[in-house]
Amino acid sequence: MNTQQQNYELLISQVTALTQGESDMIANMANISAVVFNGLADINWAGFYIYKQSQLVLGPFQGSPACIRIPMGRGVCGSAAETQEIQVVNNVHDFAGHIACDAASNSEIVIPIVKNGQTVGVFDLDSPSFSRFDGCDAEYLSKIVDILANTILADSQSTETPLVLDNISLETTV
Repeated sequence: MNTQQQNYELLISQVTALTQGESDMIANMANISAVVFNGLADINWAGFYIYKQSQLVLGPFQGSPACIRIPMGRGVCGSAAETQEIQVVNNVHDFAGHIACDAASNSEIVIPIVKNGQTVGVFDLDSPSFSRFDGCDAEYLSKIVDILANTILADSQSTETPLVLDNISLETTV
């Protein structure tokens, strides 16, 4: 296990401890963005966009102020949300339709948050360095998103009214 993987294992332990027993999605997103922003080198933004009203809306984040609403399919975040696929962009300036929320950002990774086949949102990280993100980042950030997705499941099972974002029910059948 290399240093990058060891660092991610530590972040996963911290995220697991902070989210364990907590079913509030916004609170968990806030703590996850803080842990990742403070735990990874060379990051200038880490945060979430939540799918509602047929678009992505800014959620908890760490970094400079950001774009509030992103249409589905637009920019790196909208592309990840629409395709439900991880987007790793080595140079955001070469990404067709990139939405420049922070001129200092040069590379980006976006992990879609999918529950029961539906997009719930995205986890977005930016870096001022080109080619900052790689397959290891994608693998471990996906694990962090999976931890969050499991808390969303816990939320829908622990309330009488299932969590609904933009008429997408996150209720599961048991």
